[in-house]
Amino acid sequence: MDLDKVKTTTGLDVKGKRVFVRADLNVPVQGGKVSDLTRLERVAPGLSDLARRGAKVIVASHFGRPKGGPAPEHSLKPVADALSKILGQPLQFADDCIGPKAEAAVAAMKDGDILVLENLRFHKGEEKNDAEFTKALAKLADIYVNDAFSAAHRAHASTAALAKLLPAYAGPLLMEEIDALRSVLDKPKRPVAAVIGGAKVSTKIPVLTNLLEKVDKLIIGGGMANTFLLAQGVAIGKSLAEPDFIATAKEIMAKAQSRGCEIVLPADAVVSPRFEANAPAVTVPVTETPADQMILDVGPKAVVKDVEVLSQCRTLLWNGPLGAFEIAPFGEGTFQLARAAAELTSAGKLVSVAGGGDTVAALNAAGVTDKFTYVSSAGGAFLEWLEGVELPGIKALIPE
Repeated sequence: MDLDKVKTTTGLDVKGKRVFVRADLNVPVQGGKVSDLTRLERVAPGLSDLARRGAKVIVASHFGRPKGGPAPEHSLKPVADALSKILGQPLQFADDCIGPKAEAAVAAMKDGDILVLENLRFHKGEEKNDAEFTKALAKLADIYVNDAFSAAHRAHASTAALAKLLPAYAGPLLMEEIDALRSVLDKPKRPVAAVIGGAKVSTKIPVLTNLLEKVDKLIIGGGMANTFLLAQGVAIGKSLAEPDFIATAKEIMAKAQSRGCEIVLPADAVVSPRFEANAPAVTVPVTETPADQMILDVGPKAVVKDVEVLSQCRTLLWNGPLGAFEIAPFGEGTFQLARAAAELTSAGKLVSVAGGGDTVAALNAAGVTDKFTYVSSAGGAFLEWLEGVELPGIKALIPE
């Protein structure tokens, strides 16, 4: 993909134009109230900008996984209400995303208005990338803007097909994500380190394989590290691991060595006989993990080594925790490394980009999310980009 060909809305004359913005309003709602406003807060500035410039802003999104059509619990109405408060202006809401109700709501709009359409997934044509459904969406607008990087890995009607029926542009949030990932993977300041954690090697094989070509240091943590330790002949007690992927781990280590990429595994670990909050825990060298215990976090020596690696690098990509961070006391390794990365970033010594649901939760718990250069709110799309996959929603924005 030639990403330099992606057009943005900067300088575009939108006054009086109907601008269809594919946003990601798929946020957690509990008791009819949005419990995490992050995605709404991030998309709001782009919507406000278009409205200030005189556009009729039509916002569309999926929400949850409704089955078989409309369902009250999957309505975007409470999300639209929360977005209205963030924007500081009243929003219109259409009870459908296509057809007479949507068309009437759009026809009633004045320049500068913002309208939220009902859940795209109330129609099966959205996920099927259906041509007729896409045409019905296209009738509502003059211009298409994709500002939902987190949905860009899906070839759905509103993320891919619609971009071919209207003049198509990338929104500011989408461009932020693209620019951040390109700064790490395509044109980084070297040396580059990647922290890749999480439970399973099997889910990250494409990521690891792709990153071997692009990074200089690869810090592996979480349950994934246990499989690599097994591949080195280290006994890991009752720790989570994937013995079926020992051969894969060996292949990855061999490829890394041939490409001059250093793989960093933990030298010590925090172990416990039980995976539960405040279970008794001790720190041991990984080679001395007791047979009846499990590794649940990296130890202090591992953290010192990882911080040393980051201090030698100019760019950091982070995806996945180093331990079971959601249960005390097994988050300390992740939190300490996150704080060190934040300090290096604040000092201007490191460009730090992170993403993935668990990663964002861990950075939030460490209190450093706002100190990283960029933290992606995307999940699956972020992971697929790290794998080197072409995302349909991005590809659709590139003129053929």
